[in-house]
Amino acid sequence: MSVVRDSSRSSCVTLEYMQPQIPVLQVAAKAAIINGDGKVLIVREAESGPNNTIIGKYTLVGGRIEPGEAFTEGLKREILEETGLVVTPKIPLQIGEWRPVIRGIQHQIIAIFMLCEANDTKVRLSIEHDRYDWIYPKDRKKYPMIEPDCFVVDGLINNDPHLTN
Repeated sequence: MSVVRDSSRSSCVTLEYMQPQIPVLQVAAKAAIINGDGKVLIVREAESGPNNTIIGKYTLVGGRIEPGEAFTEGLKREILEETGLVVTPKIPLQIGEWRPVIRGIQHQIIAIFMLCEANDTKVRLSIEHDRYDWIYPKDRKKYPMIEPDCFVVDGLINNDPHLTN
């Protein structure tokens, strides 16, 4: 909302309302990374990340694809940047969506979640995260995890990666 002074009435103020903001549309690549013990990697968002909006909550690893970047390459890049892991993408699990406000700007993020295998389990976190855990999917409810990531982990409980809710 902005304030406009009405010159014909010096004591009056007219309010102009902004049009609803159209969100910035982005595509994200997210991964349910499974180790040899059947555990999935989750990471907790830190206060230190410049675009963090869910501080203290757990997510699956991943992030936004850069314009012109191939999906699989973006997925591998995000995982490497956030965890130091090299993974092998296997199959798509789910499509999810969320609408965060990042630095005051409304976003709409559409994510494709992939099942991935880790070549190693030694995680090196980026500044975006302050903790990680390898958990059995059945233990997911012990961790404050955001939607839609929690639905993906829940689908792994029954060894049904296509189960969404």
